[in-house]
Amino acid sequence: MHWFRFAVLVLVASVLQASLMGALSIIRPDVKPDLLLILLVFFAVRNKPTHAVICSFIIGFAADLTSPAVGLMGPRIISFGVFGTLLSDLQGIISTRRGIYQAATIFLVGALTAGLSYLLTLLRAETTEVSLAAQVFWQPLYSAILGPFLSLPMAWWMRMNRKNRGRRAGRRF
Repeated sequence: MHWFRFAVLVLVASVLQASLMGALSIIRPDVKPDLLLILLVFFAVRNKPTHAVICSFIIGFAADLTSPAVGLMGPRIISFGVFGTLLSDLQGIISTRRGIYQAATIFLVGALTAGLSYLLTLLRAETTEVSLAAQVFWQPLYSAILGPFLSLPMAWWMRMNRKNRGRRAGRRF
């Protein structure tokens, strides 16, 4: 795992999520793709389980920082961490080599993380106003449509091409 590349990718995705994703919103302002959700599925499926768990919690932390509910820390860390860990444990069962499977996985994990985040948000004394339909259905659907197109550039950036793994396995820097 290239941790520096991972940190740069999460930082860039967080900045884009907080600033430019609003320009891609459709129907309503809160229906926009979630780049951090796409990163969560990408790293949970393609890493060793220990690295996938660490990546899931780091991406969840970044998702809480970029969340529209200002001052609310924790729901996305927990939900991304739990479902990222579960997804990494199911690596042998779930294959995301084809784009349609990647999209289905992104949609399912997005709906589950949004649902758990919403439930955890309700535990607060002060509730924030969010649209449940937009969080649980529309945003994961938009992310699922966009996700397979972003997996190839992310794999290139992280040097996770499956073809080159055999050649680089014995090489250490």
